[in-house]
Amino acid sequence: MRIDILTCLPELLVSPFAHSIVKRAQDKGLAEIHVHDLRQHAINKHGQIDDYVFGGGAGMVLRVEPIAAWMDALQAERPYDAIIYLTPDGETLRQPLANRLSLFQNIIMLCGHYKGIDERIRSTYITHEISVGDYVLSGGELGAAILVDAVVRLLPGVLGNEESALSDSFQDDLLAPPVYTRPAEWRGLAVPEILLSGNTPKIEEWRHEQALARTQARRPDLLGQ
Repeated sequence: MRIDILTCLPELLVSPFAHSIVKRAQDKGLAEIHVHDLRQHAINKHGQIDDYVFGGGAGMVLRVEPIAAWMDALQAERPYDAIIYLTPDGETLRQPLANRLSLFQNIIMLCGHYKGIDERIRSTYITHEISVGDYVLSGGELGAAILVDAVVRLLPGVLGNEESALSDSFQDDLLAPPVYTRPAEWRGLAVPEILLSGNTPKIEEWRHEQALARTQARRPDLLGQ
């Protein structure tokens, strides 16, 4: 998978992609992540990429020219399965959406900033608009980092155990059940005996019951209630 990210603050994305699972995916050649600075296509020598809002109002808007220049250049090199704009008014990122995106080969992610981007970019280039939650960030960079992590970890060969992602929260519309490791007893708190029994069918039954109970208590909306 190749992911191209357009941003006016590329330095914000250095650390998230230089460690842990996303770095492992890149080292294995399973994912390519390219971060592009919108200011490389600034409209003047001062590096301007934004302007005032037509009609008045506070805040600045990213101009069409720098974004369009990058979009056109990248699309001239290869086809893209999705061109994503990170925006608070987009579709909320949920696990099924991450699953679908993980099947794509080439993706562009556009990070908004200030008051956002000129609407003509949205109507001309964008195929998907995604929000990481019902809150506003200073820009789309952190949202892009979240989306990249959520998608890249699903690529075959990225995780050490292929089944690990399948048991994550939200994969089956349930939260994950409690998990335990050694020691079997700590400060008087013991691991449930069923997990030490070696009875795999019973263990899976217990885990499903626990996942269901946890979802009912914490996220009943996932159960359609």
